[in-house]
Amino acid sequence: MENSKNTIYLPLEDVSSEHCAMIVDNGLAELPNIDRHHVELNNKRAVIVADNVAPLIPQAVKKIRDLGYGVPSTKKTFPVLNLSCASCANSTETILAAQPGVITASVNYANATAQVEYIPGVTNEQQLKAAVQSAGYDLVVEKTEEVVDTLEMLRLSHFKSLKKRTVSAVILAIPLAIIGMTPVLMNQGWATYVMWLLATPIVFIFGRQFFVGAYRQAKHRSANMDTLVALSTGVAYLFSVFNMLFPDFWHSRGLHAHTYYETAGVVITFILLGKLLEDRAKGNTSSAIKKLMGLQPKMVTVVHHSGHQMEVPLATVKVGDILLVKPGEKIAVDGTVISGYSYVDESMISGEPVPVAKQAGSIVFAGTINQKGSFQFQTEKVGSETLLGQIIKLVQDAQGSKAPVQKLVDQIAGIFVPIVIGIAVLSFGLWMILDGQQGFTHGLLALVTVLVIACPCALGLATPTAIMVGMGKGAEQGILIKDAESLEQAKKLDAIILDKTGTITEGKPEVIAQQWFVQETDELRNILYSIEKSSEHPLADAVVAAFHEQAVFLNGLGITNMPGQGVYGTYAGKTYSIGNIGLLQRSEIIVGPEAEPWINKQLELAHTVIYFADNTMLLAAIAIADSIKTTSSEAVRSLQAADIDVYMLTGDNERTAQAVARQIGIANYRANVLPAEKADFVKELQNQGKVVGMVGDGINDSNALAQADVSIAMGKGSDIAMDVAKMTIISNDLTKISQAIQLSRKTVRTIKQNLFWAFIYNVIGIPIAAGILYPINGFLLDPMIAGAAMALSSVSVVSNSLRLKWS
Repeated sequence: MENSKNTIYLPLEDVSSEHCAMIVDNGLAELPNIDRHHVELNNKRAVIVADNVAPLIPQAVKKIRDLGYGVPSTKKTFPVLNLSCASCANSTETILAAQPGVITASVNYANATAQVEYIPGVTNEQQLKAAVQSAGYDLVVEKTEEVVDTLEMLRLSHFKSLKKRTVSAVILAIPLAIIGMTPVLMNQGWATYVMWLLATPIVFIFGRQFFVGAYRQAKHRSANMDTLVALSTGVAYLFSVFNMLFPDFWHSRGLHAHTYYETAGVVITFILLGKLLEDRAKGNTSSAIKKLMGLQPKMVTVVHHSGHQMEVPLATVKVGDILLVKPGEKIAVDGTVISGYSYVDESMISGEPVPVAKQAGSIVFAGTINQKGSFQFQTEKVGSETLLGQIIKLVQDAQGSKAPVQKLVDQIAGIFVPIVIGIAVLSFGLWMILDGQQGFTHGLLALVTVLVIACPCALGLATPTAIMVGMGKGAEQGILIKDAESLEQAKKLDAIILDKTGTITEGKPEVIAQQWFVQETDELRNILYSIEKSSEHPLADAVVAAFHEQAVFLNGLGITNMPGQGVYGTYAGKTYSIGNIGLLQRSEIIVGPEAEPWINKQLELAHTVIYFADNTMLLAAIAIADSIKTTSSEAVRSLQAADIDVYMLTGDNERTAQAVARQIGIANYRANVLPAEKADFVKELQNQGKVVGMVGDGINDSNALAQADVSIAMGKGSDIAMDVAKMTIISNDLTKISQAIQLSRKTVRTIKQNLFWAFIYNVIGIPIAAGILYPINGFLLDPMIAGAAMALSSVSVVSNSLRLKWS
């Protein structure tokens, strides 16, 4: 029997044979530090035994997935409480990542959330919560609407408490600073005791959070910003108390017994003030999410089968309920209109300002606003399943993700506090050695100032605040960005590939003309209609729509879809083909001279021609047109103006592709492209050193979207395309691509600015605080000024990120 303490059971997917089990087992054998392992095919799990299994799980999962098999996992975002700085976020992330069963963990300090991917059955939410709580933080694992409201109330309560403590500290700090910085007052006999009375409540009541946080960190042999604040102000306060009670200790040595109550009190006050401004600014960075959440009404009107109407809470609405929407009301859930007529403002979802007409059969979305009419609709999606719910989740996940540059910042934040403490102690030691007479006093001031001025928060906030504001601005413009990496990568794009149908064009093809080259019969029309009705090709819908009143569906057809070419159908022992010229050639059917003039004319008009043939000859040709979107030409011009090469790919014929490309100004295009060839073309450009973006809307684009460096799906396309893509343009407007790239460039520029100021602040500030200028000009930085500078560094970083909102 395995030792359960060191054994992990990984559930497996798609392992269906002994051969599959052997492949997985051989893959696990390549991993280091595993004592024993085997795959239980009947139980569909891998058994791993090791001294320390937690760090092996991510490696094992990656290996299994790389081999083409699956490990079922859950990915969730949890609010994290009690984070006070970037080092806290780093500590929480380390704790979560160390839990057995956790595959990945990422903690975002700016929005106080943790994204965790874990294996259910190996660990669970309560175990993760307990692990985080053991370090003095907390994880909110319940996600009901009541809990979300409670969380918001907690954050508001925390802000009010912080504001109250800050105001109280300021009231006491002002007279404290005046006495401490005015020689006439400070030399009075009562001054030291008054400053002690003023400083004590500031340090131990209003600044209590720093000492409590430092104690919690010390229990776990860790350190964060609270440690720096508690050490610096605690040392200054205790040293002052000692000097106040035992002044003769220094007088007997010919030294003055200085007190630094004003330093301890004012530093705490400045840091509280900085925290208050930081929390307020951080709240503004997530305003986009709050706006989205505010689009849903709290109450809705349900219409019962008897016709009775009742107002009920949104949380009680179920799929299938009939809801009444009155003029001016917000639509609460997704559904289909069953009666009534109105116009609906969908600008908050799509970015399009023109209201959309809604009548029986129309789809309505949560968060949109009804205009003057009223209608009833049947609920189809509720809660997180609605389009608005998915947008909110997507934006939250994206804001919680980390840009690649953040990984380096996290590593620095993880070792920052210990390094700063080391520099502070070293500064004190050097002052004691090099400055004989006042070495202790100057060394103590340097130690306190170094601890005070060092700020890991500015580093921790530099990237995530810019990402949060950038993602939120994108969501407001109808651009959904799935992760920070895509937002960072988009600025590097120098090649964009556009799929034609549904991306450049409207994606609503219609039959424009048809020509029969044999006698048209009911049977042939029925065969044509039935094969197209069974086809997976998007153009088939246009044929079905054109023939549905003239033909009937025939049962018993044999259908074979040919991706990128068309479809074969077998009826009454005879094979028919419907598709492009490639399928015609594959079937060795020749286009005769009687058909060429009509076909050439349609192709010259940029119409798509599909061919209907039997085993031996061409029976008919159908011309289909798909109008070009009004914004396509403008979108192409704006991309080209940004020095981005634009390419068009289509499965359509050469003439149609050429005509469309000419109309919108694209010089580089390829026609008759199969779905697999789209991904190959992306690779071809990547091999030339280009950073490639792929824009598509269909299932046939999914491979190319997955291969591209930045993948963009059109919001009215297939769910698969949107799942694969890293960005989604909700409104189907191609000009949004340029906006997304501009947003990426502005966001990355803001991140670089933030990181520069955060790094340069510490690189310059810490040596000055240690006293490097003293031998040159006698300057020694006052700890109070250091505290103000530390507070302002975080505020300046967040404020710089907020500029994105208005840029």
